[in-house]
Amino acid sequence: MTRQAIKDALKDTLDKVLDNAVGRAGGVPGVIAMITDREGNIYEGAAGVRELGKETPMTTDTVFALFSTTKAITGTALMQLVEEGKVRLDDPVKKYVPEIAEIKVLEEFDADGQPKLREPRTDITIDMLMLHTAGFGYEFFSHEDRKYREKKEVPSILTSTFDSIKSVLLFEPGERWNYGVNIDWVGKVVEAVCGKRLGEVMAERIFAPLGMTDIGFTLTPSMMERRATIHTRTQDGNITPQPDLILPQSPEMDMGGHGLYASIGEYMKFIRMILNDGEGVLKPETVAQMSQNGLGSLKSGGWISSDPSLANDGEFYPGVQKSWAYTFQVNVDPTPTGRPAGQLMWAGLANLFYWIDRKNGIGGFWASQIFPFQDVASYLGFIEFESAVYRTLNRFGQINT
Repeated sequence: MTRQAIKDALKDTLDKVLDNAVGRAGGVPGVIAMITDREGNIYEGAAGVRELGKETPMTTDTVFALFSTTKAITGTALMQLVEEGKVRLDDPVKKYVPEIAEIKVLEEFDADGQPKLREPRTDITIDMLMLHTAGFGYEFFSHEDRKYREKKEVPSILTSTFDSIKSVLLFEPGERWNYGVNIDWVGKVVEAVCGKRLGEVMAERIFAPLGMTDIGFTLTPSMMERRATIHTRTQDGNITPQPDLILPQSPEMDMGGHGLYASIGEYMKFIRMILNDGEGVLKPETVAQMSQNGLGSLKSGGWISSDPSLANDGEFYPGVQKSWAYTFQVNVDPTPTGRPAGQLMWAGLANLFYWIDRKNGIGGFWASQIFPFQDVASYLGFIEFESAVYRTLNRFGQINT
């Protein structure tokens, strides 16, 4: 079967998925979705508008706040330094960023609601940061972290400041998996080793080799013109545009955990690099290492929301065993959508989702800009999208399960 026939079949099927995600009652305002194989994109689609109430349509060059889909790129920058022998994954982070030694473990809140802290017994290592086992949380996924920030006036991570990641450890480093500001600290390690801002390091060592130009922590005038507006869905289902909701320009700190803006076609170049065993950026053995469970017997799981305006409670594929790699979620079991066991995925807070199937040489990205996370329309659309991709490719004999 020709590549063009596969492209045509994907277009027929996936355009309908995007239109349905936007057109159904309470649908998402707009969405971009793309699929790539090892050679190039085999599907690019857009539906809806950049902002409700305005006529500007979503187009494939629309610019998105990537949020946590930033993390894998920061992890790649760190793994380049590991390859070069400039850092070791078992190094204590304080060797490069001494401020991390000031972070203490939260034991409890006293009767007056004040935090009771203790010194950690274990140094935080780079490995713990990369695997989210250091003890950090996120203010919108942890009631304890949120309360600590309020009591100690720690700014929100959306301020893009170094102070915003100096919160508290929710448990002893290495004890368990918990999603948090870890990769922002990884970005500080990269900066300390390279002597440059994280955005400069990425531009020189990742973006330039991959031909990624429409991406950065600071929006160019062209990117600003094409930016999709973030929307919020209230508990009663009403969707409101938030045109002023934008990460600081230019940020005090390049936030390695969530700070990049890009058009989705640029991110597909990064996904293709992983599909092609790191070509131009990483060694094949490094990509293999980045694709494996690093948690041992620990598991990664779902999340609880401590801020319903930003996130719903949830979990990807409940009942499917999941672990963590550098720095992706790995589905230990096959997913109901058709993705084989042992592949990679992650997401961004404004309902962006990607996966990288190295076994079959395909990757996909579903991008919207709506809060709260795991939105009823956008997340459902992503699940339908991934499922439709595997059904279609399976029909053409392109899938190994």
